[in-house]
Amino acid sequence: MPTFPVMPIRTLAHLSDLHLDLSVTSDTAARALMTALTECGADHVVVTGDLTHQGLREEYRRFLDIFSPLLDVGRLTFIPGNHDRPGNDVGRGWMDGLKVRTVRCPGIYFVCVDSTGEHNRNYFASHGTLSRDTVEKVECALNAAPRDALVAVLVHHHVLPLPEESLPERLASKLGWPHASELSLGAELVKRIQGRCDLVLHGHRHRPGESVLEPVRGRALRVCNAGSSTDLGRFRLFRHSEGRLVGEPEWYHSAQPVRPRTASHNVRPALQYLVTQLGLALF
Repeated sequence: MPTFPVMPIRTLAHLSDLHLDLSVTSDTAARALMTALTECGADHVVVTGDLTHQGLREEYRRFLDIFSPLLDVGRLTFIPGNHDRPGNDVGRGWMDGLKVRTVRCPGIYFVCVDSTGEHNRNYFASHGTLSRDTVEKVECALNAAPRDALVAVLVHHHVLPLPEESLPERLASKLGWPHASELSLGAELVKRIQGRCDLVLHGHRHRPGESVLEPVRGRALRVCNAGSSTDLGRFRLFRHSEGRLVGEPEWYHSAQPVRPRTASHNVRPALQYLVTQLGLALF
């Protein structure tokens, strides 16, 4: 009887919203996540934005230092979030000037989408942007996806409506500001990629969530929000083989206990931003 090779089961870890701010607390949480990623043996890791808290070079260097074991062997893919655009705007260069780019790894095909914009240079303008041209570029990228690869779209901002998580977000929504809103063309993007994609992985909102949409042409689509991995002290693990998910995703916990951030984590940089802008206006 002929024998057929058994395809290996690979694992993908999804992290987001690390908000590294040079504090001992964020360093400890990030290093605990890196240890957990090593322990679970994740084949590849994605971080869907907000690696830094104020878009500072020092914060980005801290990320590169902590996650160097993965970066050095090409097992980590990341995209910018709105917090990576203020300060020194470190996130600007992560997509090589493109709104959509693709990354191919063993058994998986990533379509990376930059949902940030120049308005995110303002610390208070946190909402994302998605144009019709970008949606069309995502479709074109999916046309090139290998049939035997798991296909995942990576984007920072949420594509489907999610409830507000804080009083400032609720106030913003009451005032008609877009700060807590999903991407304006997010639902259209989801509709156009159903049946051609397995995962949409995002962050931005710090409470994790997951939606499993009805299969189209026999292919289901999971839309997963990682939440803030450093706050949660955990990340999702997806198993996949021959271009399909194997079983249900699982949460993998780090040794660092859950430590939700307080309002002061955003108040200080917000005040620093205001002082900087006032100084520029006056001088």
